[in-house]
Amino acid sequence: MTLRPLALALALTLAATAAPALAQDATPKATQSQSGKAAKLTALYEQYWEENLKLNPVAATFQGDPRYNDQLPDFGSAQYRKQMHDFTTRWLKTMEDIGPGGLEGQDLLSYQIFVADAKDSLEGEQFPDWMMPVNQMGSLPSFAVQLGSGTGAQPFKTVKDYDNWLKRGDRLPVLFDTAIANMREGIKAGVVQPKALMVKVVPQLDALIKDKPEDTLFWGPIKNFPADFSAADKERLTNAYRAMIADKLMPAYRKLRAFINDEYLPRTRDTFGLDKLPNGEAWYAFNARQSTTTNKTPDEIHQIGLSEVARIHGEIQKVMDQVAFKGSLQDFFKFMQDDPRFGFKSEDALLAHYRALEARINKKIPGQFSLIPKSPFEIRAVEPFRAKSAAGGEYHAPSEDGSRPGIFYVNTYDLPTRKTWDAEDLYLHEAIPGHHFQIALSQELTGLPKFRRFGGETAFAEGWGLYSESLGKDLGVYTDPYDYFGYLQNELWRAIRLVVDTGLHSKDWSREQVIKYMLDNSAESETQSTAEAERYIAWPGQALAYKIGELKIQELRDRAERELGDKFDVREFHAEVLKDGAVPLDILEGKIDRWIASKKA
Repeated sequence: MTLRPLALALALTLAATAAPALAQDATPKATQSQSGKAAKLTALYEQYWEENLKLNPVAATFQGDPRYNDQLPDFGSAQYRKQMHDFTTRWLKTMEDIGPGGLEGQDLLSYQIFVADAKDSLEGEQFPDWMMPVNQMGSLPSFAVQLGSGTGAQPFKTVKDYDNWLKRGDRLPVLFDTAIANMREGIKAGVVQPKALMVKVVPQLDALIKDKPEDTLFWGPIKNFPADFSAADKERLTNAYRAMIADKLMPAYRKLRAFINDEYLPRTRDTFGLDKLPNGEAWYAFNARQSTTTNKTPDEIHQIGLSEVARIHGEIQKVMDQVAFKGSLQDFFKFMQDDPRFGFKSEDALLAHYRALEARINKKIPGQFSLIPKSPFEIRAVEPFRAKSAAGGEYHAPSEDGSRPGIFYVNTYDLPTRKTWDAEDLYLHEAIPGHHFQIALSQELTGLPKFRRFGGETAFAEGWGLYSESLGKDLGVYTDPYDYFGYLQNELWRAIRLVVDTGLHSKDWSREQVIKYMLDNSAESETQSTAEAERYIAWPGQALAYKIGELKIQELRDRAERELGDKFDVREFHAEVLKDGAVPLDILEGKIDRWIASKKA
């Protein structure tokens, strides 16, 4: 998901890989009735999630569960990794001993997803991503600021909330030291980040390091005390936060910055692909399978990308004909980038444009959707400290209790590169009916085990986001051909990702080669192309999920429309896709096929 990636890495990925100890009576019962077996599994899933939140308190924070807001495990340490391995192994054995026999419907679905996820977690342990814990897209230092600034998931509403962050913040230097130790292990093993990424990290850290605690982003909670705090509490907390920031956090940031600049950067690599690391070819193939929930090879995905790029170029040519543009595809791309009519006059104007889109699209939603989330939703600007390296837009999930809304973050950095024609499809993808509908609805499916409600499959989530962009005309947008071009351009962008991500990590493509391919084949700016190229280098395989997932959802819709004819109802189809949360693509296909069969009966 476009998600906010480091937050997910810390809060949700660890949740997915952590497996708790089980009750002693969790043993196979071959004679157990179907309903009794399903009930036993339901109880175990609940126990799993409860114990998992204790092991991963950051996940609890992101879900709005305050019980562990003062805790922060050293999740990069060898001890923590072994703890996760032991729990996953024990959990998998227990589940396989119980077996799927007699299960059906949602019970079978939950079992299959849980076991598959546990196996994937164990398989992935051979690839030492823990040796590369810092890159320009996300790192513990930037994640800590998001938590501790008072604008993120960590609450700052009560005195206890403020004391919770004092305890959690106090742990950060330990985690920073572990990150440094792990990067040193990576240097010894030849598992290091590309230099092109790490040169971006130093200025990011410089922007966070300040001489005075009052000048840091960590001072945000002190500047914004709730009105009901007593004078004594304000004084105590002010002194405590000043001491923590000055004596612990800033020294930790300076130590990490010095290590990266003086020791790590000289030992980074000039190559870009994951396949250039030890066991890297297998590592990338694993990432591709994980990202797409398919068995497609990098080479197959590369070919799909080339085919889709050619097809979408043809669709853009139709738009050029419609607006009577004279010139080549590249001429049109340059026109779309350079013509001043497509710019925003100010950051406020950009945000207002998105808020107007929200009202416009909401009027059409009932005609396409019967299943709509209850969670509130907001549009905000990306915080300045991370805007330079952030995507054009991203979605952060709401808390389970509704106290924190779903948030669509719009990037206003480098305003001339933000185009009006890019707004409608970006909103549909990141906000409504894209990620907000899919993620918020998943969290509201209280009948499902929490590992399904709060976990997820990237191919499903991002595939849904891209599929949502295709609904623009049905939702009252893309009425201007230039805005429709924006949709085609962004669909093209996702197809290009298939080409360049596999090119980088399996075909010896360089960073510069990727940027040139994107500039030659799309209307994206050099700023955006550079940021995206470096994103693909930092997150090998993640960008494959979008187009592969979208192609599957569109394939299933086409199949349903073809086979059901007059019986096809798009509202029902969308509900069927969304009602079970994010699932692997093969499981999605199976359940849509069963839905089609039930409608035909």
